[in-house]
Amino acid sequence: MQDLIRHLPAVIYEYAIYPDGKSKFTFVSESSEAILGLTPEALMANAALLDSIVHEEDQELQQESSARCIKEGRDWTWEGRMRVKENNIWVEVRSNHEQLADGIIIRRGVIQDITERKELAKESEQRYLTLVDRLPIGIVIHKQGKLVFANSQAYQILGSKKTTGLIGTDVLNFVHPDYHQRIVRRMKEGGGILSPMVEQKYVRIDGKIIDVETMSSPFTFQGEACVQVIFRDITERKQTEERIKKNETLLTQLFQNIPMAVVQLNEMGKVEQVNKGFEEMFGFTLEELKGKSINDFIVPEELVHEGVDLNNLITANRIVSIETIRKTRNGKLINVILYGMPVMLDHQTIGIYGVYVDFTDRKKVEEELKIRNTELDNFVYKVSHDLRAPLSSILGLVNLARLPGNTDNPMDYIDIIGEKVQHLDHFIGDVLSHSKNLKMDVTTSQVDFEQIIDRTFQDLNYLDGAKEMVRNVKIEGNVFYSDPWRISEIFRNLISNAVKYRQLDLTKPQIDVKISVDNHRADISFADNGIGIDEVSLSKIFEMFYRATEQSDGSGIGLYIVKNAVEKLGGQIAVSSQLNMGTRFHIILPNRVNLVVPAAQSQVVEQR
Repeated sequence: MQDLIRHLPAVIYEYAIYPDGKSKFTFVSESSEAILGLTPEALMANAALLDSIVHEEDQELQQESSARCIKEGRDWTWEGRMRVKENNIWVEVRSNHEQLADGIIIRRGVIQDITERKELAKESEQRYLTLVDRLPIGIVIHKQGKLVFANSQAYQILGSKKTTGLIGTDVLNFVHPDYHQRIVRRMKEGGGILSPMVEQKYVRIDGKIIDVETMSSPFTFQGEACVQVIFRDITERKQTEERIKKNETLLTQLFQNIPMAVVQLNEMGKVEQVNKGFEEMFGFTLEELKGKSINDFIVPEELVHEGVDLNNLITANRIVSIETIRKTRNGKLINVILYGMPVMLDHQTIGIYGVYVDFTDRKKVEEELKIRNTELDNFVYKVSHDLRAPLSSILGLVNLARLPGNTDNPMDYIDIIGEKVQHLDHFIGDVLSHSKNLKMDVTTSQVDFEQIIDRTFQDLNYLDGAKEMVRNVKIEGNVFYSDPWRISEIFRNLISNAVKYRQLDLTKPQIDVKISVDNHRADISFADNGIGIDEVSLSKIFEMFYRATEQSDGSGIGLYIVKNAVEKLGGQIAVSSQLNMGTRFHIILPNRVNLVVPAAQSQVVEQR
């Protein structure tokens, strides 16, 4: 055993501490002279010799740690430098603690030369620091909150010049105040736990606040327990993320609130997103459409091939703009302008935007405009013809009366001229009535059907045969509110036609009017026993200037005015007729009583 101890590359010792405070080495192995430069005998004679060779910078820590372990009755471990034969060596001291029954404390331990190990560690540490200095991330090491190392990237990120340096600076100087408590708490806990990567804010030397991604871990630097902090500047990334988030918000708001129907498809043509305008226009929700083909929902059967072709064109990187027809959830067909746009990334189609603009109302207006233009052409032609015809007749009569030797009675000419002027006046009246019906807003007041019918017969009393007409009028039901002028125009033209186109050989030409009124509508039946209308003409009688017979020289605009007046009032008109049997008109007009009475009641309440 003695040989084994003698040849161990370490000093084996036993140290006794007595109750009276005295202490001494009771055993020191022979290797003490080779390792420490002190003989066993010298150390056992004077234990203070060991303290005398401890490096002055390490003495305080060595004495404090030794005294603390003795007081606490635990094992002692210490690393430090000693001066041996004019050279500094690194030693590691380890000892146990045993207290005997008589109060004597025995510490048995070993002193080992770790200089070579320290040199290797220092060399390894230097290689590590050289490597760290070249890394594109910031790395600092702090001991108890004071920086002891910072790599080049740390200097750059924190805005410091190496000439001024970061070493010795309080680490909290670079941490945003919002994060101080967290950092202080970690330092108090010793920083011995690896912290995950987190986002924080740092403050540069120039005061600029930056966003960083950081993590910390325990680290031994130059033989001492420290904390290593790794961080990188993510300010630009955060700003980019913020811009992307802002742009996404703007795009989302635009997508959702644009007053058009918009659908987003993926590269396979399946629905990814629809906006509120799409849901309102077509009645389908995103939940119903997502991942499905839009063509299966809104493309009419007869246009399925068009829908497929459009997808192919768009996928082939072509922008599409067409007028077409699509259907809503309830099957209603609407006219739309469809804009199809591919979304490209690296020359690849990654999605498709479809924008639908409903121009059904515009289409109706265009169709109505075409009809009105056609009517206008006919109107101009007919008006010019019907105005010129009586004027030409009058001019002819005037020229005839001026002929030399003409012995005709001038009063005959005057009677004829009077008839022509009267015809012209009626025609102009019809034209003005038509114009007024088109331009004048619908007014609402109580309608007295009986008064209107009586007054109309009186006004038309001048017509040939008007006095012979037998009229049967039956009116029943509630009060009726509508536009009295248009109601009068309807009856004026119907009664005028019934008189003009009566059967001349009948002794009792007849008009039957039956009106039934409730709170919702007026149901009007107007029938005569006149000459009737043939089937071919029946479908054309509501056209402008159409005349089904030459029995009268009417303007051909009367029934056109009737139909337009009924439509202006929101009603419907139908006709049935048989030749030589008569004609029946069936008219339904909405009762506007609910629009007038509540308003009147409201005014009464306000006056009270």
